Amino acid sequence: MDQKKRNITIVDVAAKAGVSKTTISRYLNGKFEFMSNESKNKITQVIEELAYRPNNLARSLKSKRSRLIGVIVSDITNPFSAILLKGIGDCCERYGYGVLITNTDDNPKKERDYILSMLDQRVEGIILNTTGKNNEFLQQLAQSGVTIILADRPIDTHIFDVIRTADREITFTALRHLKMRGFTRVGFFSEPLENGTRLRRCQAYQDACYEIFGIEPQVYIIDKTDTQTGDVLLEEFRQKNRGQRMAVYTGNGIATLYVVQTLKRMEISFPDEIGICGFDNWDWTDLVDGGITVVAQPSYRVGRECVKRMMFRLHRNHNAAPRRIELPCELVIRNST
Repeated sequence: MDQKKRNITIVDVAAKAGVSKTTISRYLNGKFEFMSNESKNKITQVIEELAYRPNNLARSLKSKRSRLIGVIVSDITNPFSAILLKGIGDCCERYGYGVLITNTDDNPKKERDYILSMLDQRVEGIILNTTGKNNEFLQQLAQSGVTIILADRPIDTHIFDVIRTADREITFTALRHLKMRGFTRVGFFSEPLENGTRLRRCQAYQDACYEIFGIEPQVYIIDKTDTQTGDVLLEEFRQKNRGQRMAVYTGNGIATLYVVQTLKRMEISFPDEIGICGFDNWDWTDLVDGGITVVAQPSYRVGRECVKRMMFRLHRNHNAAPRRIELPCELVIRNST
């Protein structure tokens, strides 16, 4: 029978790759520790050539595993979430896992409900971009044996693996750059400080203000649903720092966009009147008035590393000590500073 007219099996993959069925099985389960890079690359190539898809239903019945990972993000409209999800999805596919995806809208009740719903659907673990308001609930789940990997947003309880960006280091790099460019006052504009990432970035900014500039930090909390708030806060920042060369440092891509829109609406030019530098190298940041200086986060890689850590816990050592893995960022310098 023509190979294309029947289901491709693990036997076919093993034969074409020139390895044993056991080696293919170890590859599909993410057990690479005794496998050469040459073998991994060859198996990957053969799987793609044969369009092989593991029979996850049969595998899950045999192993009593669902081969599903739950993924919960706080705001699916945020481009960060889309990039994160692509990294998770691509890596899960490599390991032969499917994903269930939900969005909480930063609502802690939705977060709890979705977690319980996913557990009812027998997901093997959950990758969570948390609201930061269910810490006790998450701790109870972890103590009951649920595998949870935190994506980007840490919490105070140090019992979870956390994969995030090294934003403290890059914040110091960004403020050193602003000082080198002649800016003497830097204000921090952020969405409400309601999760670990925003709090951490704000603290890094404050520490950098003291250490690099020797000045008091100036923190402004924006309301992205109210454009008038931006006008008021930016004018307050300008009035407070008259006679100084001012710059704004933002806590994430949403805040960056909000500040740029406010500057445009108020007809304030940058970098001449106010410099701007902030998180997230989204497509539009390269198109505005010569480009916005931004922190490029490895968002896709954060997603991939979350899956790798999940596979480690599921297949190698469920009881390993929790790790906080921080991935380096890059400062992309453009016209706005």
